[in-house]
Parts: sequence; structure tokens; C-alpha cells
Amino acid sequence: MSQLQNIILTTGVYDLIKDHVRRKKVTLQEEKLLLDELKKATQVLRRDLPEDIVSVNRRVTYKDHATNEEKTVVFVGPEKTKVSKNKISILSDEGIAMVGYKVGNLVEWPAKKGDLKFEILKVEEVA
Repeated sequence: MSQLQNIILTTGVYDLIKDHVRRKKVTLQEEKLLLDELKKATQVLRRDLPEDIVSVNRRVTYKDHATNEEKTVVFVGPEKTKVSKNKISILSDEGIAMVGYKVGNLVEWPAKKGDLKFEILKVEEVA
């Protein structure tokens, strides 16, 4: 696992992930990693979240090292998901893997559908 630094989360996203884990929506391996990350995570107010951090309402361009493709998605709360518009839940495999990380990070994650390896290329605030 190449977890480079402690992740940075807004309190809202922190609570969302904690609840997601509590409701057993993740594998045991993911649960262990998430709880570990949450323990070390820095919690900030939304307005204090650095611009290059993956979070809710951010447009994220990343490279999927499994397929060698670049993708751009907007991470949203679970109730605002619209896959047709590339709006993906922050609690999706991709969201959970990248949330709290920043531009330039290479994130490896053991998702249900197989190991993920993403490189975060760009993060933008969505108006």
C-alpha cells in the first residue's frame, strides 16, 4: 500500500465514510484501511479544504493504471449520483479510493472488483 500522507477530509465527508463503514458497505480489507485512514485523517471545514484535494463537488481527472485511460468525473454525495453525467458517488470504489488525496498522488486500493491504481492528475472545484 503506497499511502503517502494522511488524507484531508471535510467533517461531512468524514462522517459519510464512517457511516458507510459502520453499515458494512465495504469489504473487511477496505474497512481496515478506511478506519486506519480515518484515524489519521485531518478534518477541516469545507472552506479550508485545499483546492487540490479530492472531495465532494470536485471534478477529478485521474489516470486508471489498470486500463491506462484518463477519466474525468465529478464526485458527489450518494444521493446526487448521475452516472450518465459522470457524477459519481464519493462512496463508489473510485471515490473511496481517492477521497482526501491530492493531485500527484498515486493511490492503490483493494476494491471489490479488483485492485485499483489511480493517479490523480487534476482536481477542480465545481460551481
